[in-house]
Amino acid sequence: MGNFKKLRVWQLSKNLAVKIYQVTDEHTKFKQDFRFRDQIRAAAVSVPSNTAEGDELDTNKQSIRHFYIAKGSTAEVITQLIIAQEIGYLPPKITEELIKEYEHVSHMLAKLITARSKTP
Repeated sequence: MGNFKKLRVWQLSKNLAVKIYQVTDEHTKFKQDFRFRDQIRAAAVSVPSNTAEGDELDTNKQSIRHFYIAKGSTAEVITQLIIAQEIGYLPPKITEELIKEYEHVSHMLAKLITARSKTP
């Protein structure tokens, strides 16, 4: 506990949040849809933020709660990516790549939750 920057899941999710910002800046339709753009960005930032906060908390129970929130945010981003692709905001290739990366982060969070659940 306490050094979230060393957690691989934090590093990956932080990098993905940066990618989401870049993707939503590069694609014109996102620039015009402020609400949707802001919502996907907020969900993306929530993943590393809750992972960091969870790692810094005093008890595993508190930590696990935040890791679950981060995991839920991965599902939120994936859902928004699917919608973005279906309404023509993102090309399928970019969407598929980002979804794979978010699924990987979700899997890593599940493992972190399991590990913290077993630790007294």
